[in-house]
Amino acid sequence: MDIKLAVLDMAGTTVRDNKEVENCFAESLVQAGLQISEERILAVQGWSKYFVFETLWAEVIGKDHPDYRKRVDENYALFKQILENHYKKHPAQPQPFAEETFQWLREKGVKIALTTGFYREITDVILAQLGWNKGLDDNHLANGQGIINCSLCSDDVENGRPAPDMIFLAMKKLGINDVKQVLKIGDTPSDLEAGKAAGAGVNLGILNGTHTKAQLQAIENTDLIEDLRGIKNYINNEVIV
Repeated sequence: MDIKLAVLDMAGTTVRDNKEVENCFAESLVQAGLQISEERILAVQGWSKYFVFETLWAEVIGKDHPDYRKRVDENYALFKQILENHYKKHPAQPQPFAEETFQWLREKGVKIALTTGFYREITDVILAQLGWNKGLDDNHLANGQGIINCSLCSDDVENGRPAPDMIFLAMKKLGINDVKQVLKIGDTPSDLEAGKAAGAGVNLGILNGTHTKAQLQAIENTDLIEDLRGIKNYINNEVIV
């Protein structure tokens, strides 16, 4: 397929995630006085992190509660502190085949956008730890020979995943007009929902992240692949050998 832009998720897709993000969510929720099941926390992975806390607190106390916004803001601030401390102690690592896939995509002339439900500060920390911020300017666009062409996070759009806003913004920033020339890949249902909502030409789920095959199969997709090497099957009819 004539793909011009690959939109890839970060944690769980291109960045290793051994439930670190889930654990940071769980720790912040417990400290804030909420008991939320592991299944519920997993179900909201991939969303804008602030929206996660809005949703969970609304489910428990309701949006009309006088302390609703205060509790959301305090819990989100606590989560950010826990998450940032985690990455200071345990620097981010790439998923298997991530950097090889980036190089292969560049050689094929496919532009690369990394998207995430994280906020900008921690996104930049992770990119710097991995060296993927090379060549990115203040607008998070590559101004030369970068590892990636664009970095987008939930802060950059009005609606984070599962809305398709980050996909459309990546297209706008990188000069792609036809969404059928976009390949979207991620490890969560919200990634697949975003790709479906955008109408991406290829909408892939990846199975070496946080969700099981059964969980991802529930969302309409082009295919579920074992690891990032599977992308090659969907660009210019390349087949892994």
